[in-house]
Amino acid sequence: MAEIDTVIALGSNLGDRIANLRGGLAEMVQASFAVTAVSSVWETAPVPADQPPFLNAAVRGTTVLGPLDLLATLKAIEQRLGRTPSRRWGPRLIDLDILFYGPNSFETEDLQIPHIRIPERAFVLAPLSEVFEGPLPVLGRTAQELMDALDASGVERTGLALVPPAAHSTT
Repeated sequence: MAEIDTVIALGSNLGDRIANLRGGLAEMVQASFAVTAVSSVWETAPVPADQPPFLNAAVRGTTVLGPLDLLATLKAIEQRLGRTPSRRWGPRLIDLDILFYGPNSFETEDLQIPHIRIPERAFVLAPLSEVFEGPLPVLGRTAQELMDALDASGVERTGLALVPPAAHSTT
């Protein structure tokens, strides 16, 4: 199978949030995800508000996995990193969501690409705008254009870095 341009959103609001994001990225790289761009790490107000704030990031890369295999791989990574089932949109150690998979849409009962809530989530659009310039697949507008239409209060860039594991220096 050909390599497909893919964007994954990462989020965490429990435990060592930056370590959770870095662990998720490291596991993605081990599972056939070749990183081409990494956003800044953003701290964002939780939705719903009755939980700790999130750290969010976006990673763009390529994979040879099909969309359903990629989804299964991401769910397995979440479980290995300690995510347990909880209420919808509740607190979590790690959340890995497929935002885009190639230039087209894809829909099954378990997966919708592009992610259905991208246009209404500043916490997704802020990091996405750093890894994807130009019009977004299917949506036809840039992440910045979509974010400009939202209230982005509570979405702040941090000084933390989510660096691909291969980029770490040992010196």
